[in-house]
Amino acid sequence: MSNSNVLDYLNDPSPRTLGRSPLEWLDRLHKPTVVHVTGRDRSRTRAMATLLHGNEPSGLFALHRWLLEQHTPGVNMLFLLGGVYPAKILPAFSHRQLPAGRDLNRCFKEPFDGEEGAIAQAMLAELQKVKPECLLDVHNTSGTGPAFAVTITNDAAHQALTSLYTDRLIMTDLRLGALMEYSEQEVPTVTIECGGGQDDKAHQLAYEGLVRYTSRPDVLTLEEAEWDVAVLRNPIRVELAPEATIEYRLEPTGHADLTFPPDIEHRNFGIVSPDEPLGWIGKKGLSILNAIGHNRTENMEQVLRVEDGQIYPAQAIKAFMITTNPVIAKSDCLFYAVKATGEPIF
Repeated sequence: MSNSNVLDYLNDPSPRTLGRSPLEWLDRLHKPTVVHVTGRDRSRTRAMATLLHGNEPSGLFALHRWLLEQHTPGVNMLFLLGGVYPAKILPAFSHRQLPAGRDLNRCFKEPFDGEEGAIAQAMLAELQKVKPECLLDVHNTSGTGPAFAVTITNDAAHQALTSLYTDRLIMTDLRLGALMEYSEQEVPTVTIECGGGQDDKAHQLAYEGLVRYTSRPDVLTLEEAEWDVAVLRNPIRVELAPEATIEYRLEPTGHADLTFPPDIEHRNFGIVSPDEPLGWIGKKGLSILNAIGHNRTENMEQVLRVEDGQIYPAQAIKAFMITTNPVIAKSDCLFYAVKATGEPIF
């Protein structure tokens, strides 16, 4: 299948083709879309992917605003809009993926099966074609919380890219088939999590970071970095068993295997001590949870404990990517965690 059957292409789009709002532009998009913008230095290209998840709009909002303002980037820009199909399901930006589809950001590895696999393969082919000097993948977090970045490589170039948006960088050895793993092609690649998808601050951060990314002559050095970057290494990924149930309530009803309070998102990037309860566990206990380390080992005893039906950290932890969306909690993960010091739990 040729890329033109999978992707649409826009070259230096004029404002009149974009609509007056991101929603109007989304309505005009019919397929996952590649946008090329010519830069002052035509010998170099930077790339940015966004909207891989249809319910994470900040990157699209930022790109639409940037294109309307007719910025001329310092180098050629390649933009990849992946999750157009789920984003267009009404109400717009409400679906992470198609109801019967796969998470696009788990499809960037062989075999490239199904519709999402074909989109991922076509996007990778575009990157191979232009050979960008760096790549950003701009997302929103599954819940509310501060911005952070994720990478599989921690060096000066990746910290410099991170500092365009945030001062928090998560370095992980886990491989899930995410676009971020393009870093293994020796192209500095960072995922940016801008904050909640309904948060105006997240939209503004995505725009301001895009302006910095496209305008600075060299984004791969720390000389112009605006923040010192704190690096958290190899977080534990806590997953809910497929058959388990979860509720978000002030008190457990007794019907769910796991109950979190509705404001659990406020724990994101905060330190939770061993005497602070996270929620309530049902009769099946911690058997409904998996704690997966960077080497695919599992050791729940070092992460969580149960006392009188409540869940507590087994040691002081810093948790992030906590969500109150039960669909995402089940299909992706409950949260990630490191020691309060920022070091790996195991």
